[in-house]
Amino acid sequence: GGVYDQLGGGFFRYSVDEKWRIPHFEKMLYDNGPLLALCAQASDATGLAVFRRATTETADWALREMAAEQGGFYSTLDADSEGEEGLFYAWDAADVRTVAANEQALIADHFGLDEPANFEGRHHLWQARPVGELAKDNAQTETELQDRIDKVRSRLFQQRAGRIHPDRDEKILTGWNAMMIRGLAIAARSTDSEKYEQAASRCLAFIQEALWQDSRLMATWKDGQPRFSAYLDDHAFLIDAILELLQCRWSGHDLNFAIKLADVLLLHFADRENGGFYFTADDHEKLFHRSRPLSDDSTPSGNAIAARALLRLGYLLGETRYLDAAENTLRSAWDPMSQNPHAHTSMINTLAEYLQPPEILVLRGTESKLRQWQKRLTKGYQPDRLVFAIPADASGLPEGLAIRAARGEIFAYQCRGHQCTAGKSLDELTGKDI
Repeated sequence: GGVYDQLGGGFFRYSVDEKWRIPHFEKMLYDNGPLLALCAQASDATGLAVFRRATTETADWALREMAAEQGGFYSTLDADSEGEEGLFYAWDAADVRTVAANEQALIADHFGLDEPANFEGRHHLWQARPVGELAKDNAQTETELQDRIDKVRSRLFQQRAGRIHPDRDEKILTGWNAMMIRGLAIAARSTDSEKYEQAASRCLAFIQEALWQDSRLMATWKDGQPRFSAYLDDHAFLIDAILELLQCRWSGHDLNFAIKLADVLLLHFADRENGGFYFTADDHEKLFHRSRPLSDDSTPSGNAIAARALLRLGYLLGETRYLDAAENTLRSAWDPMSQNPHAHTSMINTLAEYLQPPEILVLRGTESKLRQWQKRLTKGYQPDRLVFAIPADASGLPEGLAIRAARGEIFAYQCRGHQCTAGKSLDELTGKDI
């Protein structure tokens, strides 16, 4: 559909028509981070090329058009250029045909150019006929036909790049960057891309260096300065993102940062009477009403993501403070979840994970063996498995991890909820365990 940028990758903000062909042309980082993760997971679950392509194109768009030199990601691309919404993205059919050259008929069929213009007298590209359908008509494989289309898409992209681009909002927002870190980490595992992993790591390093001030998190970075104390969402999304990135590569420094963030949540944001977390810290400027948001909005509920992140961190470390805080958050949200489930889907997902905790595998051993086995154990779509590969010589580990020591080239500890098995050697990691 038209909510996806068919040439440059990435997703626009929302559709303005019931068929999802014409979007509001703004691109938001907070949409594209979660959608990047979703496309990568859909690719793993289905094996369909359309999701794999959306994963790589969306990640590449973020690195190409939204990455700041310091390592973070900017907030938004405007809908307008030259004072007109969608002008950068819309095409005259004749111009597309000229670029398509000897592939005119195929491209017109694919992008619906023989239909009436669909946006302000121009065409906003969408897949009027999918690749699978066209491949049958052309007696080609889907891969062969996609290659033909991609060559034209590349030429169209290059021509579009010469236009005046939409303006970019160059604020760097902590919570939105956390969602992109998470998306890039999941995409890196799905596509085995070191590039995406490194981009996620650079972004996290920037946040730790620039937005962690005097043991407290800041919400924004603009004009070379951190601004405003961070909110619930910033902390929750960032812990969640760190736990995803740690499953790409281990960093004791990053784990300790996640622990510090979790402790700030419990110390400064917790509603100790009702459970859950307030949106602002207890030392924030005084407000008429200190909200405790449980439902989803344009982004997932900060309380829901906090509960999920604290559950995972608590199970990983054996830290009951985090587990208790997560459980109290879910209890506080029970009535709203029951009364209006559609508004609380993130919380319901976290509740499902609480009721059936994910399998957590902690691998210890040599670097080469760790990488090999981590990839093997995370291959495909496994939403209920978390795999952390910790080198045998890692130092300064919290007690809950330090006791899971390395023995030989590779050793695995298998946990689900509060229950953990004794470690198993490489030879024992077979069959049902995998």
